[in-house]
Amino acid sequence: MPSTLYTATATAWGGREGRVESTDRRVALDLSVPKALGGDDGRGTNPEQLFAAGYAACFHSALKAAARQEKIDVAESAVSVTVGMVGGLAETDD
Repeated sequence: MPSTLYTATATAWGGREGRVESTDRRVALDLSVPKALGGDDGRGTNPEQLFAAGYAACFHSALKAAARQEKIDVAESAVSVTVGMVGGLAETDD
């Protein structure tokens, strides 16, 4: 089994209208619920924005690594990720 290279830990208080913080305090953010989800659209971020930002950063790193192997310059590139929330429960045909 491969050894763990890095571990990140974050804690959330108060759910979607609370706060999140990483153990090193590099991430320390207030959360608020978007108006589209019935919230007050406060100044805080939300889990969907955090997920989109993290996924975009990871995907962009993978894109840059693949481009480097192929000797393609992507220095000025960017990745945009859209995260959506849908209502209801998923159904399967099991």
